[in-house]
Amino acid sequence: MTEAPAGVQTIFARARTRPMSSLVTVIRQGLLYAILVVSALFMIVPFLWMLSTSLKADQYVLTMPPQFFPKPLTLRSYAKLAELFPIVRMFFNSLLVATLTTLGQLLTCSMAAYAFARMKFKGREVLFLVYLATLMIPFQVTITPLFILMRCLGWINTYQGLILPGVFSAFGTFLLRQSFATIPRELEEAAFMDGASHFTVYWRIILPLAKPALATLGVFSFMGSWNSFLWPLFVVRDVQLMTLPVGLATLHGQWLTEWNLVMAGTVITVLPMVAVYLLAQQYFVQGVLLSGIKG
Repeated sequence: MTEAPAGVQTIFARARTRPMSSLVTVIRQGLLYAILVVSALFMIVPFLWMLSTSLKADQYVLTMPPQFFPKPLTLRSYAKLAELFPIVRMFFNSLLVATLTTLGQLLTCSMAAYAFARMKFKGREVLFLVYLATLMIPFQVTITPLFILMRCLGWINTYQGLILPGVFSAFGTFLLRQSFATIPRELEEAAFMDGASHFTVYWRIILPLAKPALATLGVFSFMGSWNSFLWPLFVVRDVQLMTLPVGLATLHGQWLTEWNLVMAGTVITVLPMVAVYLLAQQYFVQGVLLSGIKG
């Protein structure tokens, strides 16, 4: 019996191995999707349980077995929370502080990052390393001298004391500096030849090209300021100036905690962060992928 030509044998060999390789690919993809689904459930279920608990009546919060779907469904926890606390005022305070802190941090960090990334001056690298070294100092170490400074300025129990200490960030400067360093220098050289100043280059060329990094820093800054608890606890005494994390911390009683009220307050606290992330999601992902590649 004559043997088939080499080309025909190769075709038959590929035909025999193709189903096996396709099966392996399907199995791999199936395992990957299964892992992603399980991971997503670990992340989503606590949030769903938080929402479920906030919609339960008092007598059904700690029932056994626990009810995932509240019966009956009630908004009494949110109404009671509004009766006990000036929740609208606290929400406004958190929103105001987080927004102004984020805008201030974007401004100061972008200007410092432009100087470190695009301007040449003596001692630039050493100064940048010293600036980064401040990231190694915990905030708990600096909170006492910062509080003394706020007291000397008369900014205790004021919006200035809540906002201004948070508008400077070594991490934000580092993040934007890494992004600015990737922008081609030919763009600013052409602008300088046309008579542009450093501020014009910074405002009209660098910032528009660094939107992903700015969005990333904006999300980080907003979330950090919105969730801040220790500094507002130190600097604010007036209930009318309290932010949500500080105000809601008082819901934990010494002997009894109404968990449906705590979860209702947590839902109110979480929703703005989710909204901010969804609005900036596209730029946020781009900023994470592109920032820090070049140093």
